[in-house]
Amino acid sequence: MAKRKTEKPDAALENSYNELLELFTEVESTDDMKALFEDMFSDAEIKDFTIRWKLMNDLYMHVPQRTIAKNLRISLCRITRGSKMLKKKNGYVKSRLSARYDDHLHI
Repeated sequence: MAKRKTEKPDAALENSYNELLELFTEVESTDDMKALFEDMFSDAEIKDFTIRWKLMNDLYMHVPQRTIAKNLRISLCRITRGSKMLKKKNGYVKSRLSARYDDHLHI
């Protein structure tokens, strides 16, 4: 039996991360992505993703941070990270939200 070359932990995680990205890009439908998420992530992790996306939408639409915190029952610290993401000049999330709402805020 051939010995398998052992990878350094960081390299192994990097490879797994890249494989995961490839897996996500191969998904062809919302139903398939939902099935993948439900297989891979716990209910709590899915809820966390959903809250993150909702707060990004709310921030983009200029909902006050304290209102977001109250409505989503999250801390202002968590909202601050989302706010920083939207301040990135060429941020991917910001560009997707801009395209989604296609309004006067369009970048």
